Amino acid sequence: MATLDAKLIKKLRDLTGAGILDIKNALEQFAYDEEKTKAFLMEKGKERAAGKSERNAKDGLIFSYIHNGGKVGSMVYVACETDFVARTEAFQALCKEIAMQNASISYDNVEDLLNDDYIRDGSKKIKDLVSETIAKVGENIELKKAIRFKVGE
Repeated sequence: MATLDAKLIKKLRDLTGAGILDIKNALEQFAYDEEKTKAFLMEKGKERAAGKSERNAKDGLIFSYIHNGGKVGSMVYVACETDFVARTEAFQALCKEIAMQNASISYDNVEDLLNDDYIRDGSKKIKDLVSETIAKVGENIELKKAIRFKVGE
């Protein structure tokens, strides 16, 4: 049972970014029901993310994505608080998802992009992806700019 617990804790930590003690407590609270625990930890992470929104995001990445044989492309500027977080796999994965979304649909502004349904999972919005990543990395993240290029436009 201890190995199963360790594997489950690692899995939930990777998915939610929650601390080990928080995961253990949530697992006990929900009688080791993985789905209920995950949902609880994700909600708790969103609450933590909301508290970080006032912090200054002065670092980050310019991320590009090219699609359709070079006919459509996107560049996004996603900001975070430190270069350490900008180098993490979770942050870079978020940048890629936002850039792909931006390449697939033409948006008038950043707010429209953030409030649109995520193309890979219609039950989420892009801003939900940002909140989930904030919960995982523990820093404020902001989409500062998004530009889409299409041949012929």
